[in-house]
Amino acid sequence: MKKLTTCVLTLLLLAIAASNVFAVSEAAVLFLLISPNARAGGMGEAFVGVADDVSAVYWNPAGLAFQQGKQFSSMYSRWLPQFNFNDLYFLFGAYRQSIEGLGTVGLNVTYINLGEQTITDEGGPDPVGTFNSNEFAITLSYGTLLSENFGVGLNVRYIRSNLSSVGAGTEKGDGRANAFAVDLGMLKKSFLLSRLNLGMNLSNIGPKITYVDASQADPLPTNFRLGLAYRAIEQEYNRLTFVFDVNKLIVNKHDDGTSDSVIKSLVTAWGNNNYILNAGAEYWYANLIALRAGYNFDDAGEANYLTIGAGLRYAIYQFDFGYISAGPNHPLSDTMRFSLTVGK
Repeated sequence: MKKLTTCVLTLLLLAIAASNVFAVSEAAVLFLLISPNARAGGMGEAFVGVADDVSAVYWNPAGLAFQQGKQFSSMYSRWLPQFNFNDLYFLFGAYRQSIEGLGTVGLNVTYINLGEQTITDEGGPDPVGTFNSNEFAITLSYGTLLSENFGVGLNVRYIRSNLSSVGAGTEKGDGRANAFAVDLGMLKKSFLLSRLNLGMNLSNIGPKITYVDASQADPLPTNFRLGLAYRAIEQEYNRLTFVFDVNKLIVNKHDDGTSDSVIKSLVTAWGNNNYILNAGAEYWYANLIALRAGYNFDDAGEANYLTIGAGLRYAIYQFDFGYISAGPNHPLSDTMRFSLTVGK
């Protein structure tokens, strides 16, 4: 029979490929947690209370409710550069458009390529074939205002995981699976203070994903994010915003390998200390040049790192860069994100 000689490596890469790497063994399709925007990536990956551009389709779909017109954004990142795998990369593309009297709709595609893997016979080390591992998600978004300063949003997502095209041993299934999920978001502007925003996003709510059979199904990385954004300076040529987010993976897995359903986890997953804190700042000069910095604190997952970034805007074009400085030998260290946004 055929077996996968690099299956363990693939799963390891998936586990550490998520920017929020706490509780990495508790959920599948962790690529859904990778920050798909260089702007937010430079701000410590704290953006749920801002969500003022097309990347709101990921951070908080309620942010779409406050946006008008059309906008497109794309991002590329060579993922986990410390491993020196040229075929390991992450892509993201998003589009949004407002519809008068209805709200704002959006569409985005997320894709991670995990490279070529080798298949060998069970009786020997000689390779008998190869396959390409990848995962992607397609998401439809909608946001609308319930009042002048309060918006809500919804995402509906299709997920495809292609880890392996063949099975292992006597297992019935293989490394391919489909899943569906939804996100719920809200954004309140002028929260307590005129310049303070409060945002919330509960993402990847859905049934478990099944590769082999239902008894071995894995939970999706359901994630709760709550954040604040405070516009400290709002002048003609100077704008300064401080952001702060709290993240919690809503997955409760037991010692025997089983896990609670997503509904039950919404009650049982709060007891552990696996929280991530994200903080950052963004400064704009004359709406042309942006400087950003932030910090990701995840003591449980040992994913503490500094982020920096910059942005350039000309007319309807904006280019953003984000960089992770995580110290020697950290898998995320030297990760760079590049984003191009077109529209307003």
